[in-house]
Amino acid sequence: MGPSRRNPLEIRHATLADCAEATGALVAIDVLRAFTTAAFAFAAGAERIVLAGEIDEAFRLREALPEALIMGEKNGLRVPGFDFGNSPSELRGLDLSGHTLIQRTSAGTQGLVRAQKAGPLLAAGLCNARATVEYLASHVRGGVTLVATGVLPGEDGDEDIACAELIAASLRGRALELPPLLERVRVSTWGRNFTDAAHPEFPLADLELALQVDRFTFAMPVHREGDQLVMRAERI
Repeated sequence: MGPSRRNPLEIRHATLADCAEATGALVAIDVLRAFTTAAFAFAAGAERIVLAGEIDEAFRLREALPEALIMGEKNGLRVPGFDFGNSPSELRGLDLSGHTLIQRTSAGTQGLVRAQKAGPLLAAGLCNARATVEYLASHVRGGVTLVATGVLPGEDGDEDIACAELIAASLRGRALELPPLLERVRVSTWGRNFTDAAHPEFPLADLELALQVDRFTFAMPVHREGDQLVMRAERI
């Protein structure tokens, strides 16, 4: 991903621990796997994704949106009763045209749900990093907070920190070498699960898809619509 030539924004970095205090534009980053999965849902034709913070909230949303499908996880595993897990490879090749999805995850969606003082909001992974930069450059003035949602107790979150660094560098007009950045994703605390045969619930295909930088040319802005947080794809 090459550098942006526009005037750089003021860039702040945060995690789930402090993103609730952020104001102004905010990008929640979850490379493994929430927002890579969301991007593949949009690529499969999904119309919108309604975000949930808790599992019971996801089920309540489906009661209000009976045609919606639920995707997501708790501790990396699909929740019983959800239609899909948190897996981009599971969605690849499906036809979700016109569907509404509900997404609840342990990291990514939390970053957006908690950011009640911030706006505009975006979701991002490596797969749409350039589109996210272009959206910020054309829609945002002042500053932006980049939230590495994978930084959790016992998890280094380096996959999301690396993505945040890539976005920040591009906003500042600098390019980063991709091979070492992608290696950081592979060897991050969470990334190692996908190369461990003892964890079949973390397929290697998910890691490979998450590492496809700029596969998609759409940003994923999130808007407050009534009492719902709704993500849509916006092509750049």
